[in-house]
Amino acid sequence: MTSATSAGRAVLVPERGFFIALVRDVRLAMRSRGELAQALAFFVIVVSLFPLAIGPESVILKRIAPGVVWVCALLAVMLTLPRLFQSDYADGTLEQLLLSPYPLALLCAGKMMAHWLTTGLPLALVAPLLGLQFGLDAAELGVMVASLLLGTPVLTMLGAIGAALVLGVRGGAILMALLVLPLYIPVLIFGAGAIEASLAGTDVAANLSLLAAILLFGFVGAPFAVASAVKISLD
Repeated sequence: MTSATSAGRAVLVPERGFFIALVRDVRLAMRSRGELAQALAFFVIVVSLFPLAIGPESVILKRIAPGVVWVCALLAVMLTLPRLFQSDYADGTLEQLLLSPYPLALLCAGKMMAHWLTTGLPLALVAPLLGLQFGLDAAELGVMVASLLLGTPVLTMLGAIGAALVLGVRGGAILMALLVLPLYIPVLIFGAGAIEASLAGTDVAANLSLLAAILLFGFVGAPFAVASAVKISLD
């Protein structure tokens, strides 16, 4: 009976670890809504400044829309990356996670999912309203949302690796940016490329498929990479 019970618990542990970390971080994020609003406000304000500065030239606005939206989304995600691990590192929670019975990789996966739900998902949902300022039609707005839904989780995963590596390092935010920005380039190219393809009337499947492939690879490898980075920072 004891062996059967232990085996049953072993099966349930990974799932519980993921959801415990997910629910905990979402609740913490909801308590500090000001920090969440900062990233969203940054995204909305900066994207909205471009149509105001350039004027009502629809051809120019459509041409710059993919790059503007994606660069602003990338920077907005980067603004929130320090909160992924910094507070847990400061109060000793990360050390407790290492001692917990749950796999650290799945705990980190739960934290990354919580970060995306409170940061990347709101950016993707508000993007269509901002795209209207650039004169994008419904099909182009749909491609924009799809690219952000596929790409912003990758930004979170790659950013989490950098955020974990610079824990406790003075000037860690700058170092994290230097580590993460080169990794963001493929996501930026394919995400903006999907919108550009839609504007040109060509097939968007190639860019979206590449984003989906990167996302799938991130699902498999990112939790283990982040867990290893956390262990390195705590050693």
